[in-house]
Amino acid sequence: MSSTAAATHDASLYNQDLAAIPLEKRTWGTYNYASLWVAMSVCIPTYMLASGLIAGGMSWKQAIGTILLGNLIVLVPMILNAHAGTKYGIPFPVYVRASFGVRGANIPAVLRALVACGWFGIQCWIGGQAAYSMLRVLWPGAASNAAMPWICFFAFWLLNIAVIWRGIETIKFLEGVGAPFMLGVGLLLLWWITRKAGGLGPVLSMPSKFKTTSEFFHFFIPSLTGMVGFWATVALNIPDFTRYAKSQKAQMVGQALGLPTAMTLYSFIGVAVTSASAVIFGQAIWDPVALLGRFNEPVVASIALVALLIATLNTNVAANVVSPSNDFSNLNPRLISFRTGGLITGVIGILMMPWKLLTDFNSYIFGWLVGYSGLLGPIAGIMIADYFVVRSKTLNAEALYRRGGPYEYANGFNYRALAALAQGVIVALVGLLVPTLHWLYDYAWFVGFLVSAISYVVLMGKAQTGVTQPAQATSL
Repeated sequence: MSSTAAATHDASLYNQDLAAIPLEKRTWGTYNYASLWVAMSVCIPTYMLASGLIAGGMSWKQAIGTILLGNLIVLVPMILNAHAGTKYGIPFPVYVRASFGVRGANIPAVLRALVACGWFGIQCWIGGQAAYSMLRVLWPGAASNAAMPWICFFAFWLLNIAVIWRGIETIKFLEGVGAPFMLGVGLLLLWWITRKAGGLGPVLSMPSKFKTTSEFFHFFIPSLTGMVGFWATVALNIPDFTRYAKSQKAQMVGQALGLPTAMTLYSFIGVAVTSASAVIFGQAIWDPVALLGRFNEPVVASIALVALLIATLNTNVAANVVSPSNDFSNLNPRLISFRTGGLITGVIGILMMPWKLLTDFNSYIFGWLVGYSGLLGPIAGIMIADYFVVRSKTLNAEALYRRGGPYEYANGFNYRALAALAQGVIVALVGLLVPTLHWLYDYAWFVGFLVSAISYVVLMGKAQTGVTQPAQATSL
């Protein structure tokens, strides 16, 4: 974006981190997006997602099928929301101004940012515990200190902050280099532990614990919502990444190849390793850090834990830093840069006490994942309905950075969008308060998405607000 154009922007809506990326500076190809998803998928929360389903009673086929279906479903809003990022080179908090208004966009941006802060804290906690487990193997004397788990946690937190400080290109480098390595180590871990259990045969022969179809679906429905909720955050802020794409084809093919494939493959590793733990120890151990602590083999444990640390770092900075940093910057672009937004993310991540969110698989899947999906599903529904139904994929990109333009609505707020958001959230989460309507909570993301999307289209009527100019010359 030229300096002349930048001069016409409202300073409260614009800085260099939020500016549209011109075509000549978009360098991400199909491999970058595929490797991004491999790197984000190969992490301990993905493993725990799969192992939690096994611990909850599913067979390996049921668990893998649930995860694959969930990721195919979430791939749809992912690619739909990615389109505007690539076409106009704009990040999520700027894109969402079209539907919520130039000031109202802060509401969905902050909601999404707070969820990302929770994930950032979870990943840092997991990474710190992995570092502590490795220390217990290599230096038992130091590990006996009661403060050591917290020291490891904050040390890993500082490592994440250092990567944030170096910026987006460091993240791109980490994803491209780390993805193939981490998959290889994951497969090596799978080979090693199944050999301990006597091969894949005994591991994959464990039956489902559900005796009836009704019992299975009672567990399956909220689990599927949790699978969708797992990536519901990135389904909103995917423009933060696709604004760097060389073409629509590059981001679409890269995501379609990377997300469902990587999630299913690494989930299979989590399923198989957890099943193997049940064969070896008589109980399904869903936490890989706790599992590795059961094996008294320092070399194997150290290699595996180093791999888990790299995987956690990769996922954290890509999935849980880029978006909230931009979102917090959007609150006050003059004072909050990408780096400052990343520091805010780190601090809030600690304040959300991630150790409580990982108490057991129930609080992780049915509390954390399903719960916040009821907040993010409605936002996704409004964004997609606005871009594809109301505006037919046409935005006035320059006006997204100005006050008083087509996205001003009422003093910067589109109250129709806020009303649709409130309706979707209330319907999705009412089941927490009304037991007879708990099934709505089980479908939280889906219910919120549909209610808000339909409500938004109805409230907007035939108004094509914002479609006053054709697509900009910098679009794809």
